[in-house]
Amino acid sequence: MILALLLLAPVTFHKDVEPVLQKQCQPCHRPGEIATMPLLTYTQARPWAKAMREAVLLKKMPPWGAAEGGPFANDSRLTPREIEIIESWAKAGAPEGLKRDAPAPVQWTPGWNIGTPDSVIEMAEPFDVPATGSVDYQFVILPLGLSGDRWVSAAEIRPGARDAVHHIVAYLREPGSEWLKEAPRGKAFRAHGVTRNDILSIYTPGQQPFIAPAGMAKLIRAGSELVLQFHYTPNGTAVRDRTRVGLRFAGETPQKRIHTLQLGTTEFVIPPQEANHRVSVSGTLPNDSLLLSLFPHMHLRGKAFEYEIVAEGGRVETLLRVAPYRFNWQMNYILATPRLLKKGTRLRCTAWYDNSANNPWNPDPSQEVRYGEQSWEEMMIGFFDVAVDVGVDKPAFFVR
Repeated sequence: MILALLLLAPVTFHKDVEPVLQKQCQPCHRPGEIATMPLLTYTQARPWAKAMREAVLLKKMPPWGAAEGGPFANDSRLTPREIEIIESWAKAGAPEGLKRDAPAPVQWTPGWNIGTPDSVIEMAEPFDVPATGSVDYQFVILPLGLSGDRWVSAAEIRPGARDAVHHIVAYLREPGSEWLKEAPRGKAFRAHGVTRNDILSIYTPGQQPFIAPAGMAKLIRAGSELVLQFHYTPNGTAVRDRTRVGLRFAGETPQKRIHTLQLGTTEFVIPPQEANHRVSVSGTLPNDSLLLSLFPHMHLRGKAFEYEIVAEGGRVETLLRVAPYRFNWQMNYILATPRLLKKGTRLRCTAWYDNSANNPWNPDPSQEVRYGEQSWEEMMIGFFDVAVDVGVDKPAFFVR
């Protein structure tokens, strides 16, 4: 009898809905973050009750693209019970309930998702993004000012003009590197081509900041510089961007060192009107490592992306399949348990592209599409993070 009464108890905001919002929604739905409206209070959430109900029933929110693979530590999908709570609350007229039933509020660090940074690096000069046209990739080299080696446990890139930024990659340029050796410091400049330099962190809409698992970190050598690669996308309004990067340092030498690797190709041609064009590339790991996460990257014609282990005899295991792929919400899928990959393990990345008129994001289905930096061109990159022994740098990892 008591259980039946509890089941019939009305769903209210403070008792039932607020805990769900704290867990799954507020990381984006708070001031200064990517979502359009905050959902920290009842007053803020009440006008959106019907829209929230529709979004969770259609599973549009929270965004999640993994159709296969996992389990993943950052799986943002609501449970059936959580969906039922949002639906029942909206259908009941979105009652507030008793404030004493509210959970303790989450103490968000204003402006950061990694907590208060130990160091903040900021562009010395803002970059003016025009209202229209295209902008070549821009690079800015910033000093880190580190007199000694530092282990980084978290890194977050915060664009100053988020709506005009497609992506930002933060590379590390170690002392003695020939890459961009003669480039100016502190000012934006144009550059093209790819590099094998270590990646500290990546920003795209939907991407979470880099936060290392316990006992792991990325290494910044003394005297290194931060090289920011910007892909700006004019959106009709001229804006100024002044991006910041926040770092948190590990308190001690970690047990494992993290490297960001990538598997991809620039050698592909997507025919006009092709609705399901497939591009695949594979490679073997040069040494043992722990697989931590998977981050696929394509542009506007991207349809689906898959990571697989191809074993001897042709047996295939899917690590991740993202379908449908969302250009405007690109995620890093973090394994719930790191996966040991032995030396010689063959990884295969496969991408599918929709260059037909049925793709609503397609700039021009009549055009043949090749690799390129701009959004109307295409890319095929499967980034993935691995952990190795602390003494193994990137060149050493690739020694077979």
